[in-house]
Amino acid sequence: MTKNFNFIEKLRETGLRPTKQRVKICEVLFNRDKTFHFTINDLVKKISEELNEKISLATVYNTVHALKKKGYLKEISINSDKSYFDTNTTVHHHFYDEDTHQLIDCDEHEIENVNVKNNITGKKINSVEVLVRVASDNQNQN
Repeated sequence: MTKNFNFIEKLRETGLRPTKQRVKICEVLFNRDKTFHFTINDLVKKISEELNEKISLATVYNTVHALKKKGYLKEISINSDKSYFDTNTTVHHHFYDEDTHQLIDCDEHEIENVNVKNNITGKKINSVEVLVRVASDNQNQN
C-alpha cells in the first residue's frame, strides 16, 4: 500500500487525478529494481503483458508527459519521430542499438569528460549527455 500511496502522491504532484489506470501506469514504470527505458508504445504493450490491462494510448501518453514535465521521467530523443523515456532522471549517457532499437545506460567511466569549446552567448551549460549510436559490424561476419 505504501508504494501505491507514493504513486498517488506523484500523480497529484503532476496535477493528475490518481485514477486506477494512472496508478497502474506508475506501477509498471516505478515498481522495478532497474532503470526502465521505453517508448509510449512499449509501455502500452508492457502494461497489457504484465498487468493484463488495456489502457488507452492517450491516457498513457498524457500520464507519461505529465510525469516528465514534473521531473519523474527523462525524455531522450533518438530522431525527429522517436523518443524514449527513462526512469533514471540523473545526468548520464546512453548507447542506442540501431539493430535492436534498445536504449542502454552507459557507465560514466566509459566516456571521458566532454569538453565543449564554444557555448551559445548568454547561456550556461547545465549538463552534457552523450548518445552513442551502435550497430552490428557486418564487415566481420562471414
